[in-house]
Amino acid sequence: MSDAVHQSDLDLPLLHRGKVRDVYGVDDETLLMVTSDRVSAFDVVLPQPVPHKGEVLTLITAWWLEQLEGQVDHHLIAVDPDRIVARHPELAASRDVWARRSMLVHKTEPVLVECVVRGYISGSAWKEYKQSGTLASEPLPEGLQESQKLEPAIFSPATKAQEGEHDENITFGQTKEILGDELANRLKELSLQIYGYGRDVAEGSDIILADTKFEFGHKDGRLLLIDEVLTPDSSRFWPKESYGIGRGQPSLDKQPVRDWLDTLDWDKSPPPPDLPNEVVQAASDRYKEVFQRLTGTALDAYVPPSFGDDR
Repeated sequence: MSDAVHQSDLDLPLLHRGKVRDVYGVDDETLLMVTSDRVSAFDVVLPQPVPHKGEVLTLITAWWLEQLEGQVDHHLIAVDPDRIVARHPELAASRDVWARRSMLVHKTEPVLVECVVRGYISGSAWKEYKQSGTLASEPLPEGLQESQKLEPAIFSPATKAQEGEHDENITFGQTKEILGDELANRLKELSLQIYGYGRDVAEGSDIILADTKFEFGHKDGRLLLIDEVLTPDSSRFWPKESYGIGRGQPSLDKQPVRDWLDTLDWDKSPPPPDLPNEVVQAASDRYKEVFQRLTGTALDAYVPPSFGDDR
């Protein structure tokens, strides 16, 4: 487990350290987003990092953005370490810390609504539906079962929670009140478009993309897709071979961590328990599995794309 990165400490201004990402200011227009191997559950960061998690989240985002190139504007400038160093030679000395787990991106003004798309009813959506037959207080069809496919997929926005708080599902009408009709409609259109593309690509790898969330930001009047895209942390990926409605599904993500924590008498608040080595290894293997299934390439053999935005 010694190759895991729990925290980065670069000689750059640290703008934000979240549950997973360390965001640095490179210059007035550019950020370096370093994805650590920290893992959280129930909104609590756990003591042990999961090796290769940050690498998977970064490179799978880059892989998806490469597939979406020309379809969706995004904030990525470069993910290939050589291109990053070529643009910012001062980062060469710390390359071993951030390489393959970092994106050089345009700084944007984030849209303060998370754009969730649900293609199957699961998680918090299923919990609300089971109680009241609604999602964000809006009625859904009667008789749905857990993990059932939603046709068509539903745009289900949420407020962006402050650190330590939970996102809250809101209606599309509330989204319009917050952002205005034009932007709300554009976000819905883009989110459903990207989800539909991702769902079809994942289907080719025998993976069900149950739901996902996107974030957007503005730069110079352009609306850009930002942050992670269609990763196992921002999405529910279910193996198609084990899918069945009427129950929860195994997920290609940090599920081994959640499953182990559920066996404990822990109140889901800090301080968290230490993770056993075998649970950490199982989670690491799960992240690498979804990467290989989606991209067709083993993580350690994957060459980061050299594309990016030079504007």
